[in-house]
Amino acid sequence: MADLFHNLYLGFSVILSFENVLLCFIGCFVGTLIGVLPGIGPLATIAILMPITYNTEPVGALIMLAGIYYGSQYGGSTTAILVNMPGESSSIVTALDGHAMAKQGKAGKALGIAAIGSFVAGTFATLVIAATALPLSDLALSLTAGNYFALMLLGLSLAIILAGGSLLKAIGMLITGVMMALVGADQVTGEPRLTFGTDLLYNGFDIAIVSMGLFGIAEILRNLESREQRPVVSSVIGSLLPNRKDIGEASGAIARGSLLGSLIGIIPGNGATLSTFASYALEKRVSRHPERFGKGAIQGVAGPEAANNAAAQTTFVPLLTLGLPSTATMALVGGAMTLHGVIPGPQVVAKHPDLFWGVITSMWVGNLMLVIINLPLISIWVKFLKVPYHLLFPMIVLFCCVGIYSVNARPSDVLQVAVFGVVGYLLSKLRFEAAPLLLGLVLGGMLEDNLRRGLILSQGSIGTFIGEPLTLLTLSVIGIALCSALLPAIRKNRAYLGENE
Repeated sequence: MADLFHNLYLGFSVILSFENVLLCFIGCFVGTLIGVLPGIGPLATIAILMPITYNTEPVGALIMLAGIYYGSQYGGSTTAILVNMPGESSSIVTALDGHAMAKQGKAGKALGIAAIGSFVAGTFATLVIAATALPLSDLALSLTAGNYFALMLLGLSLAIILAGGSLLKAIGMLITGVMMALVGADQVTGEPRLTFGTDLLYNGFDIAIVSMGLFGIAEILRNLESREQRPVVSSVIGSLLPNRKDIGEASGAIARGSLLGSLIGIIPGNGATLSTFASYALEKRVSRHPERFGKGAIQGVAGPEAANNAAAQTTFVPLLTLGLPSTATMALVGGAMTLHGVIPGPQVVAKHPDLFWGVITSMWVGNLMLVIINLPLISIWVKFLKVPYHLLFPMIVLFCCVGIYSVNARPSDVLQVAVFGVVGYLLSKLRFEAAPLLLGLVLGGMLEDNLRRGLILSQGSIGTFIGEPLTLLTLSVIGIALCSALLPAIRKNRAYLGENE
């Protein structure tokens, strides 16, 4: 316990510097704005803004990217409640009862309880991360190359299973990402691989360029082809402070949502979205009046919002302790860490304690900022919804081009972003999900490294990958999970998700 408080003290000494507080504020502010605007999610935003972090210290860059992520999860609830337009997929559940409360003149109470639930859940999730970080890091240090190889295969397999749409398409995208990770200089010999004699590919594919094109530019192209829908915003907000009765009714839902979200966030997949649906289902089941849900039940807002924010933070646990990103967004954050010379994994705690604990404590500071800056600015956020997309998106494209060019001053980087943007747009039209490709690109190199390291240490024996209990157990779980994806009920659900992307 003493070590925990000492580490938290170190973290607060890092985050409370002027520069880091400013970066945390920028991340939370931009993340909330992106959450409010439908169409651009945290993945695209982080991809677009990643180049501007290159000139900052690694801890400041990660603090800002983290703020963008959980800020966007928070911001989506504002428009979900006021105008029934969830800014994020994880805010869909909040709209069910939140907008119903807004129609009853209780929009302020819904926004207030969402803010309180998010802050409480964020505080709890921060303590969960702080308490589990060191044990998980110690465990990770004892893992062998075979263990890591199996865990990465598990992460890649779950990325396939949890993706929407066709299973074969998800597998194809994952394999494409892994193959892209093999392009460039060999990690051991330095010999060029799959470069086709082009010097441009000798250093491999830049994660920032690929992600900015596939998710940033492609997302803009998709939004431009759809008809703009201007929401009708109600001017009746009401009091933003829930009364004692409201807090009493919502307290249990907030507690359950915080715990559920913290646990689900660690599991690979879209933890924030999954946790909101799970929390809503749980609250409806334990409620004495389940018939109120969908008609303005405050528990239907408090529980999912708490679960959403808690899961958004605990998704950092496997990345920072094991080096395994559990979502495509975390894969992008891991790529940003690598570009700053910090390799995600168990060595982060020992080699970069200021970064590790600074990021953890920044989550609590960021959640406090979200409450302070968002409730007074509700009317401003809603006005952003009235900005025409055809004016907003060209500015974002210009920002992308300037940002990526400023990194290496190479026109070819801008052209690559454009190419990947068109590729990402075409993939979406063909119902191919790009998230497995990004995970394959990020984990492909690590997968190869652990495969080769394991074979070298075992003198070429494949027994090192099936002889250890943990490795064998993990491979068995992979086999069971892949077989379960072929079940009719799950295939039907995947098809539904693919149609509603």
